[in-house]
Amino acid sequence: MKLSRYTFPVMASVGFGFLYFPILILVIYSFNESKLVTVWGGFSARWYLELFQDPQILDAATLSLQIAAVSATIALILGVAAAMTLVRFRWFRARTWLAGMAAAPLVMPEVITGLSLLLLFVALDHWLGWPSGRGVTTIILAHATFGMAFVTVIVQARLRDMDRTLEEAAMDLGARPMTVFLTVTLPTIAPALVAAWLLAFTLSLDDLVIASFVSGPGSSTLPMVVFSKVRLGISPDINALATLMILIVGLGGVVGFWQMRRSINRRPV
Repeated sequence: MKLSRYTFPVMASVGFGFLYFPILILVIYSFNESKLVTVWGGFSARWYLELFQDPQILDAATLSLQIAAVSATIALILGVAAAMTLVRFRWFRARTWLAGMAAAPLVMPEVITGLSLLLLFVALDHWLGWPSGRGVTTIILAHATFGMAFVTVIVQARLRDMDRTLEEAAMDLGARPMTVFLTVTLPTIAPALVAAWLLAFTLSLDDLVIASFVSGPGSSTLPMVVFSKVRLGISPDINALATLMILIVGLGGVVGFWQMRRSINRRPV
């Protein structure tokens, strides 16, 4: 069977249309004057003004950004340590066990992860008195735990492909292991570190299931607030919030693509 040259472009257009057409509808209805999201009442930006005047949304967004930044940083530090152990210390006896434990959160359902972390925090609170109750601290620890797995996989892949002769040359010149790690290894794997941190940040900012298990009063993240609002019916201010998030992500992607093209064009031929 011979396929037409228009077959694949048409199939791709249908697929992308199926994915992005609902997002386009959401953006359009975020400028709807009517309170009913399915009835067009005229063009208006009132819901954006009401969104920025909603203290619940603003507080939840600020809290989510803080939690995501802190948990991503912790996940990056622990993930780099785990990746270095798995790649460089092959004599480590528990290496296989560590690799399995690091990869477990990648395939484990979030419900199981959230429930197990909740039981762990309850047990620690009973035995040690810390963390006292559930709140921001437990959410950060939970997000750092499952974010570390993604960081470990990304950094581990980059370390395996890294040219070890650069480190060996630095040590031959008299540099100590810590100096080699800070001046040679880290700059070489810096793109992987940035990608891993951004992924952990995004996973934390997007998480709903795990945060619902380990959060407490006064520690509702943005996904939790949005989910609670959507359960009562989609309101236009949620459409405005989603549009702003799409805009931020889109601008980030454009800036990243522009930086990548700029760095490629600067490379000598």
